[in-house]
Formats: sequence, C-alpha cells, structure tokens
Amino acid sequence: MEFTRLELLIENKINLIKDKTILVLGIGGVGGYTVEALVRSGVGKIIIVDSDRVDITNLNRQIIATQDSVGKYKVDVMEDRIKSINPNCEVVKIKDFITKDNIHQLFKYNLDYVVDACDTVLTKMELIKECLKRKVKFICSMGMGNKLDPTKLEIIDIRKTSYDPLARVIRKMISDEKIKEKILVVCSRETPIKTNSKTIGSTSFVPGSAGLLCAAYIINDIVR
Repeated sequence: MEFTRLELLIENKINLIKDKTILVLGIGGVGGYTVEALVRSGVGKIIIVDSDRVDITNLNRQIIATQDSVGKYKVDVMEDRIKSINPNCEVVKIKDFITKDNIHQLFKYNLDYVVDACDTVLTKMELIKECLKRKVKFICSMGMGNKLDPTKLEIIDIRKTSYDPLARVIRKMISDEKIKEKILVVCSRETPIKTNSKTIGSTSFVPGSAGLLCAAYIINDIVR
C-alpha cells in the first residue's frame, strides 16, 4: 500500500525496484536526500556508508540533522529513518572512512548501483575507477557548495561539466587515466559564489536537489 502512488506510474515495475541493492557513499546534504528518495521509491536493500557524526553545522542542509540527532553517527540516524519509512528495507551500515586501501569492502556486496555523494576527491576517483572496472552502474555528485540556484543542476557526462572546481579535478583524472567510458555526474552550471571565508557556504535546496536527481536517475534507469 505504501507504494501505491508510485505504482500508478510504473505498475508492476515496482518489483524491479524492490529487487535492487544500492550503495550510497556519504550521508550528508546530497546523500541523505538520495537515500530518502530511494527508500520512498521501494528499493529493497540500501548500503549506507559514512564515518561521520551529525554536527550542529549540518542542521541547515542535511535531512537527518535535527537537534536530537546531533552527535549521533549519521548511518545510525539514517537507518532509524529508513526503518520508520519502510521497515522491510534491508539496511547495511558501514561506518568506515573510505580510502584506496579499504574501498574493496564496498564491493563484497552484489551492487546494482552506486551513488557517490562523498566529499573526498581521492575517494571519488577510486570509486569511479572501481565501478568502471567492476561494471557497476554509478552516478557521482560534484560540488554543491557556494551555490544558490538548484535550477542550474543537471545530469551530464563529466567531460561536459563547467564552472565546477571538483569536476575539473575529476576530468583531469579521467584524461590522465585515459578513461573512455561515460561518467555521469550531477553538476551545476552555476559559478560558485566567492565569499570571504575559507569555509564553504551551503543551502538546504542545492545539495538536496542534487540528491533527488541522483535518486531519480537510478529509479528511471530501473523502470525504463
């Protein structure tokens, strides 16, 4: 009954969604909304990866961040939220900080999709290479900081990105590594706003919209 409204659009393809295992790396401003949308779409198994705890500064943008959740591990808070939405969703939590040395542990599961919503550039690079090597479908979120306009977000190949300093680094990596495969990312055409602070500014709606786009890409890919 909980997915009746979605089934009006996709009919019995809801079973395709329920059969999928999806890993989300980074349960922050982008990843939290991705998980939220995937769970509300009926995904049967979610693997959530994050070593951080909820911080008071997360309150402006992260769906799991509340006064009550500050100080708790993000994956624990996200698991509770998932189960409150769909108790039948299987949740696997990984509380490790993922690096080149331990990234292999993510692939011991039979993954259908991977969402890269982490902030660490080197980890993003390794995840892209591992997904390509293992032929696992994936989508990556680029930088969402210092931006105000969610209407400038789009899903495009990394080679077509502009204005995004993070995407520039990834483009160089795929050029240096001579990677030919398409690499889909959620990226913004908005020029980052310059501030007088070394801290990156953020909103609730730009990273949240990016997370929803990551989820939308996966669900549409499954049912079409």
